[in-house]
Amino acid sequence: MNCEEIKKNIEIRTVLESFNLFPVKENLRTAFYFALDREEKIPSLSVDFIKNKAFDFGTGKSYDVISIVQTINRCSVSDALKYLGKLGFSHERTEKNSKEGPQTLTYEVSKIHEITHPALVRYLTERKVHKQSHFIKEIHFRLRWKNYFGIGFLNDSGGIEIRNQYFKICLGDKDVTLIENKADEVAVFEGFFDFLTYMNIENEKDSNSDYLILNSTAMLYKAEKKLNRYNKISLFLDNDSNGKMTTEKMIIKYENVEDCSLIYKGFKDLNEWFCQKK
Repeated sequence: MNCEEIKKNIEIRTVLESFNLFPVKENLRTAFYFALDREEKIPSLSVDFIKNKAFDFGTGKSYDVISIVQTINRCSVSDALKYLGKLGFSHERTEKNSKEGPQTLTYEVSKIHEITHPALVRYLTERKVHKQSHFIKEIHFRLRWKNYFGIGFLNDSGGIEIRNQYFKICLGDKDVTLIENKADEVAVFEGFFDFLTYMNIENEKDSNSDYLILNSTAMLYKAEKKLNRYNKISLFLDNDSNGKMTTEKMIIKYENVEDCSLIYKGFKDLNEWFCQKK
C-alpha cells in the first residue's frame, strides 16, 4: 500500500493502542486522548474514528496514522511506514467500518480476582488507596487481539470501569455506581479513586452515607432519579471545568447540596490532595 492507502485503511485506534495509548473519554464516533508530545492532565487530542484522523486542540496540529508514528517515534516517513507494516494488514479498516463507524468494543474477560499483581498493588499504594482494595478487583481481559489487565470497578449496568497506570476504559455499558447503606445522605464522586480515598477518610470519622460514583460527569443524567430521594447531597467532584459545571447544575437542581471541593482547593481532585498529605 502507498501512503494514501495506509492513511485511509490502517485504523488510527490500532496505531494508538500499539503505543499503549487509550481513550480517556469516548463516544461512538470520536474520543479524547492525552497529547502525543507532552504530559497533561486534561486530554486535548481529539480522534475521529470515521475520518481516521486526530486533532490536537493544544497545538492546532492535525495527525494521520503516519504522522502519529513519526511524532511518537521521532522518525522519518519511511521508518513510520515500516512500523505500520509490522502491525500487519489484519488491522486494516473494512469498508463496513469506514462507512458505519467504529464497532462496539468487544472484549473477553479471562480472570477476575483480588488485587495481587505487583504493578497494580504498587499503583494503589502510590495513590494511597490500597487499604480499600476490597471494593475493587483485578481484571484480566482480551481486547482487540491483545491481552491487558487492570483495576476493575463494577457499575450499575454490569460494565467494568478499568484503570491502571497507563489507561482508562470501560468494558461494557457505561453507567454510574450506587453503593447503598439505606442512608438519607449521599456522597457523590466523579471517579472511583476519589471514592476509595474518601473511604480512607471516612473510616477515621466512622460516618455513614450512601455513595454515588458517576464514573464520568457525562453520566449525571443516569443519576438524577437516584438523587431525588436524598435529604443531603455532598459533592466531591474534580476542580476542573467539567467538575465545576456539574456542581453548579446539581446545586440548581437539588436542595441541600454541599460543594465539598473546598477541602481540596488547589488540587485536581480528592485523591491528589490526599496523596500530598504527610
